[in-house]
Amino acid sequence: MAAMEIRDLKYLTASADAGTFTRAAKALGLNSSTISRRIGRVEEELGLTLFERGRFGIRLTTGGQAVMMFVRRALADIDAVMTSGHQNGTGKVGKVRLGVRMPPIGEPMRTLLSRWREMHPDVLLTIFEMNERDMQAALAERRLDAALMTSHALWPHATSEPLYRERIVAALPQEHPLSGRRAVDWDVLRDEIFLVQGWDESQSAREFYAAFLGSGVKFHMHAASKQSVFALVGAGLGVTLATMSQSEVVFPGVVYRPIDEEDAWLQVELAWMPDAEDAVLGRFLAFMRDEARSRHLL
Repeated sequence: MAAMEIRDLKYLTASADAGTFTRAAKALGLNSSTISRRIGRVEEELGLTLFERGRFGIRLTTGGQAVMMFVRRALADIDAVMTSGHQNGTGKVGKVRLGVRMPPIGEPMRTLLSRWREMHPDVLLTIFEMNERDMQAALAERRLDAALMTSHALWPHATSEPLYRERIVAALPQEHPLSGRRAVDWDVLRDEIFLVQGWDESQSAREFYAAFLGSGVKFHMHAASKQSVFALVGAGLGVTLATMSQSEVVFPGVVYRPIDEEDAWLQVELAWMPDAEDAVLGRFLAFMRDEARSRHLL
C-alpha cells in the first residue's frame, strides 16, 4: 500500500471543513471520487474509520477527530517549513556576522547600517571587532560572513567591493603645540611619537602610517583597541591618526586636526569569501554595494 502523502492530509482537512466530499472536491478543483478514494485508502492504512457517511454528508468519527488534530498540526508545520525555506532562500531572515577593524560609529557606516536594519528587520547583524589577520582567518573558517577592511590591509586576491573613502585626521593631546593650528601636514607630524595598534602577527597599522610618514617615524605599538590608543593620546603619550568618523567621538584630552594633504584618506572595502553561498549574505553584499554607489561615497 502506498504511504500517506501530504495531499492526503489536505484532502482530509478540506473534507472535514466542507462536510461533503463533493464540496471538498469543488474547493480543491478535483473530482469527488478522487478524494473519496484517497481518504478510503488512508482509512485502510490507519485501520480506522475517519468519517461517518450518510445522507447528511460526512462527519468525523471520534477517532477521526483525534487524528485530525495531528493532521492540522502536521500541515501547519509543513507550511512553517516552506515559509522558513522561502524566507531563508531569499535572504529575508537569518544573520550576518560582520568583522570590523574600526567600530562603525560615524558616517557613512552609521547611515548604511541603519538603512539595512530598516529594510531587513528580521536579519540579525552581529559585529566582531578584530585585527586584519584574525578577520581573514575568521572569513576562511566561516566564523565571519563579511568584513569591513581598509584597502591596504586586504590580502592578495581578496574578493572585495570598495564602499567609501574617509579623510584622515590627526589626534593630538589637547595641550600639544600643534593643537593650536587649524590644520597640520605630514612634515610637522614626522617628528612626533605615533601610537599605533599592533600585535606580533599584525603590523598593518604601522605599515599604513609609514606609507604617509616614512619609515623613520617613532612608533609605539600597543596591542589594544583604538579607544585605548585615544586614551593614551589624551594622557600625552603621543599622537595618532584617526578617521573623520572616529573624530566624532569625544575623548578627554584629545583634539582632532585636519591633515592638509591630498593623500590623507583611506578606502574602506567590504570583503568576503568568493565561494560563500548564503542568501542573506548575498542580499547584504548587494545592499551595501548599491547603497554606496547611490550615495556616491567613492
